[in-house]
Amino acid sequence: MQESNPEADGETEVSPSLTVEQAIANLTHEDVSLRYYAAWWLGKFQIDTPAAVNALIAALDDEADRTELGGYPLRRNAARALGKIGDIKAVPALIECLDGSDFYVREAAAQSLGMLGDPACIPVLKQLLFGGIAAAVEVPGMPHLAQPYEAVMEALGTLQATEAIPLIKPFLEHPVERVQYSATRAMYQLTKDSVYAESLVKALAGKDIQLRRVALSDLGAIGYLPAANAIAQSAVENSFKLIALKGLLEHQLEPFKPESLNDEAIKVMNLMDTLL
Repeated sequence: MQESNPEADGETEVSPSLTVEQAIANLTHEDVSLRYYAAWWLGKFQIDTPAAVNALIAALDDEADRTELGGYPLRRNAARALGKIGDIKAVPALIECLDGSDFYVREAAAQSLGMLGDPACIPVLKQLLFGGIAAAVEVPGMPHLAQPYEAVMEALGTLQATEAIPLIKPFLEHPVERVQYSATRAMYQLTKDSVYAESLVKALAGKDIQLRRVALSDLGAIGYLPAANAIAQSAVENSFKLIALKGLLEHQLEPFKPESLNDEAIKVMNLMDTLL
């Protein structure tokens, strides 16, 4: 059961195995695995209380849960959880994370900043794109690029940061296709030019199923309705198609009248029915 607004007092129960109070306490437990799980749990159930948010913000500075390669698993989970919870109080701390040493913390922070929707983070996100493709190279010995470019560009697109277009556009030519897709997705969000969305539709016919899944996700995120049939017919598992179509559907529903369905929304729902 999900509870987004548990009571601040008393033993509020959201899961049979854990209470909100226990999860918050576990963020500083001597067992780092309990810390990691607690951060995930608070995000999973969107525990939006001052105590939970403050504890997760504090966890962004945790030093105990550290891997041999210098990564910070708890910080990563805390950053993700804060995005899911949606309290903009976390924005300054997440912005600070963008300057951290752990690539995956920076990635999680960028994703969450996009979810939180506060434009205050735009200047710092833009800085991560400085240097363009020439700087966007793999880190020796690591399975990732110098910065989380995909997450950064997707966040800037979601934030409608049109001033970032000159920084994002060169990444359309990046040699890594996933990075290209993120740039394409952001460019569509920032320009509404269907050329970019149609490029993602073409990617659904690619040979690599992983990349087809990424393109599906991007089309769902931008809510590009003309892609509905192509999504439903793509050579990807139905579960991925349904998630993408759900994204299209959510873009068609009126913000303040989710119960009112237009013809386009009904069309998407019928396509979803054929996949169930």
